[in-house]
Amino acid sequence: MTDPTQTHEVFNQPPPLEDYNVFLTDPVLSEALDREGAGWARPELTELGERAGTRDAIEIGRLANENVPVLHTHDRFGNRLDVVEYHPAYHELMTTAIQNGLHSGPWSRPDPGGHVARAAKAIVWYQVDAGHVCPISMTYAVLPALRHEPDLLATLKPLIFSNTYDPSFAPSETKKGITCGMGLTEKQGGSDVRSNTTSALPLGSGGESGGTSRGREYALTGHKWFCSAPMSDGFLMLANAPNGLSCFWVPRWKPDGTCNEIRIQRLKDKLGDRSNASSEIELLGAYGHMVGEEGHGVRTIIEMVNHTRLDCTLGSTSLMRQALAQATWHAKHRNTFSKLLSDHPLMENVLADMALESQAATAASLRVARCYDQAENDEAEALLQRILTPVVKYWTCKRAPQFVAEALECTGGNGFVEESPMPRLYRQAPVNGVWEGSGNVICLDVLRAMSREPRTVDAFTSEVSKSKGGNSTLDAAVADLSSALGSEVDLEPRARRLVEKMALVFQAALLVQHAPSQVSEAFCSSRLGADASTTFGTLDGPSGLGAIIERSVPWWG
Repeated sequence: MTDPTQTHEVFNQPPPLEDYNVFLTDPVLSEALDREGAGWARPELTELGERAGTRDAIEIGRLANENVPVLHTHDRFGNRLDVVEYHPAYHELMTTAIQNGLHSGPWSRPDPGGHVARAAKAIVWYQVDAGHVCPISMTYAVLPALRHEPDLLATLKPLIFSNTYDPSFAPSETKKGITCGMGLTEKQGGSDVRSNTTSALPLGSGGESGGTSRGREYALTGHKWFCSAPMSDGFLMLANAPNGLSCFWVPRWKPDGTCNEIRIQRLKDKLGDRSNASSEIELLGAYGHMVGEEGHGVRTIIEMVNHTRLDCTLGSTSLMRQALAQATWHAKHRNTFSKLLSDHPLMENVLADMALESQAATAASLRVARCYDQAENDEAEALLQRILTPVVKYWTCKRAPQFVAEALECTGGNGFVEESPMPRLYRQAPVNGVWEGSGNVICLDVLRAMSREPRTVDAFTSEVSKSKGGNSTLDAAVADLSSALGSEVDLEPRARRLVEKMALVFQAALLVQHAPSQVSEAFCSSRLGADASTTFGTLDGPSGLGAIIERSVPWWG
C-alpha cells in the first residue's frame, strides 16, 4: 500500500524505450526488405537494429546532439586552422555508420538490392541520430557524379569504399578512409544555383590563375552559404568556369600536400541536425578538379542531388517510425481515467492513423530505392526513379513535421521537455523538407520531368495500375489522376495538389498489393475517399485498428 505521507514515489510513468531491436520490431520494414530484393541483408540489419536500440547507442545520440561542433579558425599563435571539433559521441556514430556500409555499400559490393539494403539500414540507424547521417549521405551520393571523371574516381574510390572511419585532418593519401561533402548554395541564390557567383579560372603551368591550362585543374574563388560537414575530405561544388557553370571536386588538401584555400567563416546555429556542422565557407583560389563537361555543372552534380533526395525521404521515414515507437510505447504504459491510454478508442484511432502513415512511407521509400538498384539495366525503372524520387521526397518530408508533432502530443507534457527524445525529433522533422530542394522546388522538378520526358508519366501510371481491381476508391483516384496528368492546362499553380495526389496514389497502390486488407482499406478511405482528412485520428470505424497498430509495434498485443 502506498504511504500517503511520501510524495516522491514515481508511478504511472512509462519506462524508457531502450534495449530493443529497432529492425526486428519493424515488420513492415522487414517485409519491404524481402519484397524489394535485399533479403540477404537481414543478418546485417538484425545486428545494426540490435545496436541502434541499446541504451548505449541512444545515449551516444543524445550526447552528440547536446555537445555541438565547435569551430577553431586559428590556433593560439594566430595561424589559420579551419578545423571543426566534434564530441567523441559523433565519431562513434560515424564509425558505426561506415562500418555498416551506409556511406558506400551499394557501390562497393556487387550484391543485388544494394540500395534497398542501404535504405533499410539508413532508416534504422537514423533513429539514433540524424545529424551525422548528412556526411554519410553525401559520401554515398558523390559516386554517380565522380563517374564522369574516371581517373579521379579511380584514385578516390578505394578511400571512399573503405569501411574504416578516419577523422584525422590529413591528406587523403595518408588516410584509411575519407568522407565527402557538397557546396552548391550561395547567399544570393539559394536553390537558384545558376545564379552562383563563384568563379573558376584554369591553373597555369606555374600553378597560378590564368595562362596555359593544366587541363582539368582550376582555382575557385567565392562564398558558399551552406557547406555541410566542412571537415569532409573533399567536396563537389559548382563554380563558373570560362565556358559556363561547371562541377568541381575540391579537396581539403591540394595535390602538393598543402592545405587547400578553404576558409570556414562560421558554423550555422540550426534548428535541428545539431550534431552535424553546417558552415559558410570562402574559397580563396582553392584548388579544384573539374568533373564532367565544362558548362554542364548542374547536369553533372544533379546525379549526386538525386541520391541525397532519396536520403531525405529515408530520413523522414525514419523520424516518423521513431516518433510512432515513442508514442505507442508511452500509450501502452500510461494509465489515464482508470485504463491504459492505448485502450481509449480515440487514442487508438490516432495511433492507428499514424501507423498507416508510417507504413506507407516505409513501403514507398524502399520501392523507390529499388529503382536505384535497377535503373541502369531497366528503362522502366529509370523512368520511375526520375519521377518517383521527387514525388515521394515531397510528400514524405511534408508529412514528417505534422506526424512528429502529433506523436509529441500523444506523450503530453512529458514529450515537451528536453529530457524526452521528442523535442529532438520535432526539431529535426523539417530538415529533409528543406534540404535538396524545398516543396516548391521539388514540385517544379516533377513538372520538369513530365515535360522533358513524358514517358515518366506512362511509367508512373503503369506502376500504380498494378493494383487495379484491388480497391475501388484507389481505382477511382487513379482514373482522376490520369486525367489530371494528361491535362493541357498550366499545372504549375496546382503542382502541390498534383504531386500530393501522385504520392498518395503510389503509396496506396503499394499497400493494396502488399499490406493486409485492413491496412490498405483504411489508408485508401482516409487518404483518397470523399471524407479524406489530413488530421491524424479521423479514421472511420473502430474495428481492426489494433491490428493496424500491431504491424508497426509488435509489443502492442
